[in-house]
Amino acid sequence: MELRQLRYFVTLSEELHFGRAAAREHIVQSALSQQIQRLERDVGVRLVERSTHHVELTAAGAVFLVQARQILAQVDRAAQVARSALGASPTLRVGIIDSSYDSMPQILYEVQARYPDLIIHQVEAGVPEQYQQLVDGRLDVGIGRAELAPHQVASHLFRRDPLGVLIPRGHRFAAMDAVPVAVLAQEPLLLAEQAQAPEFNQFTIEMCRTAGFIPTVYEGTVESIRAAAALVAQGRCLYCVPASCISALPGTLWRPLTEPASYYPWSVLWRASDDSDQVRAIVDCARAMSERLRWLITTEQTAD
Repeated sequence: MELRQLRYFVTLSEELHFGRAAAREHIVQSALSQQIQRLERDVGVRLVERSTHHVELTAAGAVFLVQARQILAQVDRAAQVARSALGASPTLRVGIIDSSYDSMPQILYEVQARYPDLIIHQVEAGVPEQYQQLVDGRLDVGIGRAELAPHQVASHLFRRDPLGVLIPRGHRFAAMDAVPVAVLAQEPLLLAEQAQAPEFNQFTIEMCRTAGFIPTVYEGTVESIRAAAALVAQGRCLYCVPASCISALPGTLWRPLTEPASYYPWSVLWRASDDSDQVRAIVDCARAMSERLRWLITTEQTAD
């Protein structure tokens, strides 16, 4: 059994398509298929069910996948420790949801200032995928709503982000300083891609139910804030988003939601067993941001 075979198997399990998996690994499809077959011979069980149009893991393959990811993560950590022993720069693998959100970039800016030699790899992934990658050791830190986090993932709530609604310019809500949640019942609402952000969709739907209605969901789906803004700008739907991601979204306006005012909870996420200096620095910087935000809110309330 070879490490490259484990890596090929993990990639195939993520793509469930031999052509796409081979392209990711920069090998031809026949070579990938041969390596998976050799791996299955070495393990002694079938790991993948194949047909002309369908690929899926067997029950044994699903169990093997967990161990394969952990082995590869351990190898990566061993390499990092070896490089650190020789004075090489430490690395940090950070999960981000969407480049439009500003919380994690602010935290990373401060961490980079503390550790100028730290190499930071940013991985764009939805919160469920971040949970899995944190548990498997493929990520060191993530960000998102922590309510559904598995027990292996620790969290620290650092920001309660005002929730608002993106509307097209010229919309009837544009004249409002704030939009009562109840009036959203008259509009089609776009939700996030369910596989990427079930926790955000749940938060939005719960907010609407609190206001006394079940939202009319726009049938299309998108995988980024900018793609959502494009649909909003075309007048097809509205989209609920926190204040932290409203910059540089052309063709749209953002209005805070009231009655009730809602705040999206951002937490920094990390593997509970990871006590490295870099992870502690992320958590410390998140706590510092939390204190600054509380100070700003208090200052604004005093000024009012």
